[in-house]
Amino acid sequence: MIDWNNKKVLVTGGASFIGSHLCEQLVQKGAKVRVAENFSSGERGHLAHIECETLEGDLLDPSFCNQATKGMEVVFHLAADHGGRGYIDSHPVECSTNMILDGQVFRHAHRNGAEKIIFASSGCVYPTSAQMDVTKEVFLYEDMVTPPYEADDLYGWAKLMAELTLKAYPQQHGIGTASCRYFTVYGPRCTENHAVMAMIARGYLKLDPFEVWGDGEQIRNWTYVDDIVSGTIAAAEHINDGTSINLGTMERIKVKDCAQQVIDTLNPGASIKLLTDKPTGPLNRVASNALAQQLLGWSPQTKFADGLQKTIDWYVNSKTTEQASADLTRKLVGR
Repeated sequence: MIDWNNKKVLVTGGASFIGSHLCEQLVQKGAKVRVAENFSSGERGHLAHIECETLEGDLLDPSFCNQATKGMEVVFHLAADHGGRGYIDSHPVECSTNMILDGQVFRHAHRNGAEKIIFASSGCVYPTSAQMDVTKEVFLYEDMVTPPYEADDLYGWAKLMAELTLKAYPQQHGIGTASCRYFTVYGPRCTENHAVMAMIARGYLKLDPFEVWGDGEQIRNWTYVDDIVSGTIAAAEHINDGTSINLGTMERIKVKDCAQQVIDTLNPGASIKLLTDKPTGPLNRVASNALAQQLLGWSPQTKFADGLQKTIDWYVNSKTTEQASADLTRKLVGR
């Protein structure tokens, strides 16, 4: 276990959607939080109410990475070049730079004496071939990620390389590490380049027909951000040997069913238009969280219907329709 009171903690990408929620919970636990952020996708407003130190710069710059990690006892590495499916499919070169970024953060954190590094990985490390049959009740278990590896796009390969690197750090350097495989995270502060948020935006804007990428049969286990953050902190407290662990609910939700829930709440009567030429990624991506229950005592507390309503309430209370329209247009294939 970790006593977080006055613990010096770095959160890379701390102004991001997930990162800002993580900073909140760490500060509530008494940690002294530093954020390293280039604000390419993170927002300053996400940190306005959080008592933390903020360093602005590019972690690909070795001097800034050294500055950010100096004096930190625990490092949560969430910074990445990323976006939704439209972005990672159309920007593989940008996503591949995460391999450089991750290695640099790990190296400087170790050289500057960090006790532990926790990495934000992804369900994209899993073999895509195991996630294509929607007729089967498939759950992804951690031990399915083995040679010969088969990750999802360059984004997934970069996440996988970081996991393997962190697995070596305890063996070679004696530093504690853990990797958390996030599954389809949503919640307040999430942006429209993720499926749930794009659907909420369309509902808020009263768009009819209501566009859905793919045939709507894709299955996801959307996981509420508060659960992801509590699992990430639990991994820091309980894992030291580089183990990778799934953080995701085991609720199986079809994309078309999510769309209908959004329509029923925000724009009753709208018709769904399926855009089958749009990228969808794997068709059946749902995590097993059995290992997280065993090692961390963790399981998600927020049912999808409840989390979706919380997220809808946040969205309609925080954006004008003009902002929502502009953000939806800009972020569908961007960051």
